[in-house]
Amino acid sequence: MKYTTLPNSDIEVSKICLGTMTFGEQNTEAEGHAQMDFALEKGINFFDTAEMYSVPGRKETYGSTEKIIGTWFKKTGNRDKVILASKIAGPNPGLSYIRENMDFSPASIALSIEKSLSRLQTDYIDLYQLHWPERKTNFFGQRGFKVQNDAWEDNIHNVLETLDTFINAGKIKNIGLSNETPWGIMRFLEESKYHNLPKIKTVQNPYSLLNRLFENGSAEISIKENVGLLAYSPLAFGVLSGKFLSGESHPKARLTLFPQFSRYNSEQCTQATKLYQEIAHQNGLSLTQMALAFVNQQPFVTSTIIGATNLTQLEENIDSINVVLSETILKEINNAQSAIPDPAP
Repeated sequence: MKYTTLPNSDIEVSKICLGTMTFGEQNTEAEGHAQMDFALEKGINFFDTAEMYSVPGRKETYGSTEKIIGTWFKKTGNRDKVILASKIAGPNPGLSYIRENMDFSPASIALSIEKSLSRLQTDYIDLYQLHWPERKTNFFGQRGFKVQNDAWEDNIHNVLETLDTFINAGKIKNIGLSNETPWGIMRFLEESKYHNLPKIKTVQNPYSLLNRLFENGSAEISIKENVGLLAYSPLAFGVLSGKFLSGESHPKARLTLFPQFSRYNSEQCTQATKLYQEIAHQNGLSLTQMALAFVNQQPFVTSTIIGATNLTQLEENIDSINVVLSETILKEINNAQSAIPDPAP
């Protein structure tokens, strides 16, 4: 495994991060435990979760992923071997079962942190992230910003002050954003810079061969301001494994089970995936290896978040850390991106 540090810290994290959102839905507790055992054995020390997981969010499974991680910590005693990231959910009318006020008020943040700590059976979270913005902006598949009626008033100073109290209390160690725009990232950085408030260390956004929009503004911020990208969906919900190109049925695949997740199943995504698979095979690689290696070696990426439903998938994903793409392959990838740019915003 390869390692780096969380920006502006001495915390060492693996370049591959174990995503856990299938634990409690597509994976049982025993399977989740087996994945964490295997990942740790392979050198992964960075796990990512969220209060709303498993996915898709449902009242019946809310908090199940954190609970499964918590029982693994209790069973193995491995809490001190893991850098643990979790998230507070933002506004979403479909998630009102999580708490009465789906915002980032002091009361909501306090309640969410305490509930996560309880489920995780730990007394601290290494990286606490805001899962998506409170304001109305472009995320979760919306390509560009659209002006909308929005009751949100800028409360970023207050949010950082609240998070600072939990850092001082030792309940969270570092903070990050998720599904955030360039404006949002800079707004948080501005507030921390001028008011001596905690600085965000990371932003967790989608990034893959099918969605390189992070490069349009956010990547420069990442490099210049030292805010690392935690790249999620690097395989685009399994599309970039190439398995959907074979014509075979995949009844257990996420896109089959949950057709509401339509971000990666457009005709443009299919055509782009064919181009990338051709490049991979011509260079003696599987599409999975190439897709993950592409993300792994970007200079603005701190860690690539992988997710799997079985240990075979997990092993191939982890082993991508040993693949380095040549300049020739990267040029071919960029040519495909130019032909079909970012089909899955």
